[in-house]
Amino acid sequence: MTTEPAAPTDAPPDRLSVDPASRHYSEAALTRGVGVRFRGAERSDVEEYCVSEGWIRAPVGKTRDRKGNLLLIKLTGPVEPYFLTSASAADGN
Repeated sequence: MTTEPAAPTDAPPDRLSVDPASRHYSEAALTRGVGVRFRGAERSDVEEYCVSEGWIRAPVGKTRDRKGNLLLIKLTGPVEPYFLTSASAADGN
């Protein structure tokens, strides 16, 4: 598995969430693996992001809300998502 960004024409969605209950959840994109560069640093704890609005949602430690979900904070700044694998590798070719 490579950690280099994929080709420019092969871009991840503008908005993506890892929560299956969200309307921005995309299993196809998550299967390929999506990396996020936020403010120039790699982030591995991103739960949701939006490139056009320039924000990510990341957990605040191990704190949970009353429903048992991680408590998330919204951070603003430049967001650069990329696929961890190419489209052909994800198809099994």
